[in-house]
Amino acid sequence: MIKQAIIPLAGLGTRLLPLTSVFAKELLPINGKPGLEYILDECFEAGIKEIIFIISDKKKMIKDYFYNDTFYKKILKKKKDIRILKEYKKILKYKKMIKFVYQNKPLGTGDAVMKTKKHIKSNHFLMLLPDDLIVKNNCSKEMINVHKKHKSSVMASMTVNKKTVSRWGIYKLSKKLSKNNYKIEDVIEKPKIKDAPSNKAVIGRYILPKKIFSEIKDLKPGKGGEIHITDAIQNLIKKNNLFVAHNFKGKYLDCGTLHGYINSTLEISKL
Repeated sequence: MIKQAIIPLAGLGTRLLPLTSVFAKELLPINGKPGLEYILDECFEAGIKEIIFIISDKKKMIKDYFYNDTFYKKILKKKKDIRILKEYKKILKYKKMIKFVYQNKPLGTGDAVMKTKKHIKSNHFLMLLPDDLIVKNNCSKEMINVHKKHKSSVMASMTVNKKTVSRWGIYKLSKKLSKNNYKIEDVIEKPKIKDAPSNKAVIGRYILPKKIFSEIKDLKPGKGGEIHITDAIQNLIKKNNLFVAHNFKGKYLDCGTLHGYINSTLEISKL
């Protein structure tokens, strides 16, 4: 059973400057609550029991958000506000589930994953990228069910416009395994349009095997001098480890850019 999730949060959020010059992008409100809480809600509803946040010293306000008990107790002592009490109880619920590890140098997603190695107990774990919100349907829950059925690693997949494939990691798929699920033959990072093997893009939800840590350890820095999780995944696929691309049913929202952030608020307000 998959009971642990990791969430990389150490990024600087440069695409959302100037907002992120003073504020963690994951705490920016989307229709009245921090974007990060939508990710936590998804994890909780999918049956996750422990969540590991990968932060940096510059993102300590994320930890402070969950450890501000004195502030809430003072407010609630003076003002018996039901809404504030409800929000505080929710924060306390998630606080019990969360552990923090640090990635103080931006060395890539692979390096971020490596920071969690000593905390991962089971053979597979969930990873969620906070810039990618998926609403209307719980993608993590769907993927856990796919993992159970195929005894495999799983990555979220979405059909994108062929003209935009160079923005994404793109799957090369082989056979169809079941409804909405395909065996992954390869993952090509941001290919040229003419070189793209499909228009099925990688979205920020992964069920990864514990053995990925061994692959990451042996990786050399890639593009931008970073350790890329995609390289470790490709190595495992080459070693005949089954990775499944899951075409999820929910609505994808990109919160990593200013336009996407604004659009996410508008879309969620309609739900």
